[in-house]
Amino acid sequence: MELKRIIDDIDHQILQILQKKSRIPNAEVARQVGMAPSAVLERIRKLEDRGIIEGYEVRLNPQPFNQGLMAFVQVRVQSSSRINLVTALSAVTGVQDVHQVAGEDGYLLKLRLADNAELGKVLAEEICSLNGVLQTKTSIVLNTIKETRKIDLNRLS
Repeated sequence: MELKRIIDDIDHQILQILQKKSRIPNAEVARQVGMAPSAVLERIRKLEDRGIIEGYEVRLNPQPFNQGLMAFVQVRVQSSSRINLVTALSAVTGVQDVHQVAGEDGYLLKLRLADNAELGKVLAEEICSLNGVLQTKTSIVLNTIKETRKIDLNRLS
């Protein structure tokens, strides 16, 4: 199903506005798109109901919460263990994202933890101890250049 057929130009404008500032008042969104606030609210509700808008999040600075270390862990698993491992990997301390990837690895995890010591403990006690995990490869992030969850809405055409 092509997204361009699902949303019109007004929905597109609303999504662009909300991605820039999700806490923007409904009346301001309505002003920017030239519609009544009630009509904009109805459109936003329909976008939520159809799963186009999945939710709203506050982005927190991880430093004050003692989670300044970011690491990516490639997890190579036995092919017969894939289904059983998804829930277990999702529950590992500090895991923010779990992605199934192509190739021999199986999964890519994004973790936020306090420091190298905590990372070592999580790797040894939580990830490598899981039945079906064959190998891990860890990359520690030194500096984040760009990090976003925004979708490029200009690529719809």
